[in-house]
Amino acid sequence: MISFKRPDGASVEAYLIEPANPINAPGVVVIQEWWGLDDEIKNVANRLAKAGYRALVPDLYRGKLALEANEAEHLMNDLNFGDAASQDIRGAVQYLKATSSAKVAVTGFCMGGALTVLSAGLVPECDGTVVWYGYPPLEYVDAPAIQKPMLGHWALHDEFFSIAGVDQLEQKLKSAGVHYDFQRYDAKHAFANPKSDTRGLPPLQYNPAAADLAWDRTMTFLKTQLTP
Repeated sequence: MISFKRPDGASVEAYLIEPANPINAPGVVVIQEWWGLDDEIKNVANRLAKAGYRALVPDLYRGKLALEANEAEHLMNDLNFGDAASQDIRGAVQYLKATSSAKVAVTGFCMGGALTVLSAGLVPECDGTVVWYGYPPLEYVDAPAIQKPMLGHWALHDEFFSIAGVDQLEQKLKSAGVHYDFQRYDAKHAFANPKSDTRGLPPLQYNPAAADLAWDRTMTFLKTQLTP
């Protein structure tokens, strides 16, 4: 765990893992699901570090973790999304850029996906975004402010984030001339999280085939956007 400064000067704790050769390695800020900074989101960061990226996971819940859905919903509802995107996530991107990463992307899952969409417009230092099955209320998406490419992974059978909303988001980005690539999967919410089937929530289902394909596309996108 390390700490970094937000643009407003406040400190944020974060999980940082670096590749074997971190000098000048590109960076990825990883945004948690609504559960918090748990082992699963750390595993995502570890996976990125093994692929050559410096991965930083800001602790948006300030040390709190949820084990049950009602706890997670409570923590998520208490989170100021605009502040998290414009301060926590922007500060994380700035930290990686100030410590040897020339280019930095943001990726996030579920609640973190929604925050990633917001970050695309609120974090000018960001060099690309990878969104996993989450989006914010569309009135908060400042599409003309999104200047860097976005890759989105969406579940066709998502009970939390309807595919109709994805279609509306796509139209909004298209109208603003955003460079985006939206991929839709025949899967349920949180299809890339191996723990989905153990949560006791019927809307969640791990789909290893969809997860592998989404990860392949993610790695290709990150390589294209972040490496010279």
